[in-house]
Amino acid sequence: MIIDFLKKIFGSEDSEKLMEAITNGATLIDVRSKGEFASGSIKNAVNIPLNEISNQKNKLKNKENIVVFCRSGMRSKQAQSILKQAGFENVFNGGSLQNMKKLTTN
Repeated sequence: MIIDFLKKIFGSEDSEKLMEAITNGATLIDVRSKGEFASGSIKNAVNIPLNEISNQKNKLKNKENIVVFCRSGMRSKQAQSILKQAGFENVFNGGSLQNMKKLTTN
């Protein structure tokens, strides 16, 4: 089950909050490069590459929940940290693109 898979990766509380955010229409941010994004992403994802996240954070001001993801989960962890340091509270690391595809495909 997806929740069990997430619990192994993120811990039970984080995985439940991540799934809840996605289910409730979180803003999905793919922090991979523009070239990587052009090769495919997930439905409704917006591309803001990691190196642009600090300059683009104003676009995210009124978003209730934000889920960031990348190829492996490393850049999304950095993006999550940058946004949290900028005062965003509901930022979730969705991990890898592959993980997000599993979570958003029903």
